[in-house]
Amino acid sequence: MTGNLSSTKLDNATLSLFQNVNTSIIISVIYMIVTAINLVANGLSMWLLIFRTTPKTPSIIFMINLTLTDMALGTALPFQIAYQLKGYHWDLGSNMCSFLTLVFYTNMYCSILTMMAISIDRYLGIIRPMQFKQTRERKSIAVIGCLFMWGLVLSVLYPLMTTDLTFEIQDLRIITCFDVLKKDMLPSVQAWVIFIFGMVFLLFIFPFCVTTFCYISVIRKLARDSKTAQKKRAIRLAIFVLLVFTICFAPNNILLLVHSVLRLFYNKSAYMAYKLSLCFSCVNSCLDPFIYYFASKEFRQKLRQIMNLQSQSSADSMKMEHKENLYSS
Repeated sequence: MTGNLSSTKLDNATLSLFQNVNTSIIISVIYMIVTAINLVANGLSMWLLIFRTTPKTPSIIFMINLTLTDMALGTALPFQIAYQLKGYHWDLGSNMCSFLTLVFYTNMYCSILTMMAISIDRYLGIIRPMQFKQTRERKSIAVIGCLFMWGLVLSVLYPLMTTDLTFEIQDLRIITCFDVLKKDMLPSVQAWVIFIFGMVFLLFIFPFCVTTFCYISVIRKLARDSKTAQKKRAIRLAIFVLLVFTICFAPNNILLLVHSVLRLFYNKSAYMAYKLSLCFSCVNSCLDPFIYYFASKEFRQKLRQIMNLQSQSSADSMKMEHKENLYSS
């Protein structure tokens, strides 16, 4: 959603994007599917994590934080769907535009930082177990870590909270929301470079490197361990998390950097590709419950208990129906 920088007139590529009905429909359908899966899967995950999972380990606290951001995205996406289906016309005002844009990007970068925190927690628990167990204030550290993540993300995204992100395109008679940014949103090109650097390098590349290091170290450690079940789960978790980074987050942030450089210094655009990659960045909110399944033994046990209860209740109901049929006959 980081849009084209504009002062007066838009380029033809940007105008063609706003007039491309097929692209708008594709993006809307993807958002609809993501919204449905997001709210169901993360609603169940939140219920399990808060009410059914004990004790509240640091990993569980991080997962609750991740689920919260995912559900916030799920509630914000319907507004984006309506915006797309109206032909990129925003009619809810500038404040609502800024708020929902902030929710959108906060979800992405809080998810990245939380995955990094989970990887660090697993790294300390497996690579340095003695030091890890001696830390008595682990829960407090996890809570402080979550608050720090939110503070860091909101600090980097602060310009989104203080700027009118709507832009009127008189030729098309539409008002866009964060698809076209005014050049005077930030005072200079240097300020734009710092803003983009913070989003791409501080909130994506650095967490990605830390997460990769932690999981590779865990895999190497467990490869020498006789606990094959633990090793397989750790390897699956590492592969899954790295796939989420690669598929959901990497294209979006790389294209954000490419588009920003092209727009700031060469007056060119890669916005069409960036807009499509943004859809796939939302898919992470549907995949996070699978991370919980691999990362938390408690979460797996509670989910399996629920599935067993449901299967048992289904079997009991079938037995009752069979008895009723025998009685009636």
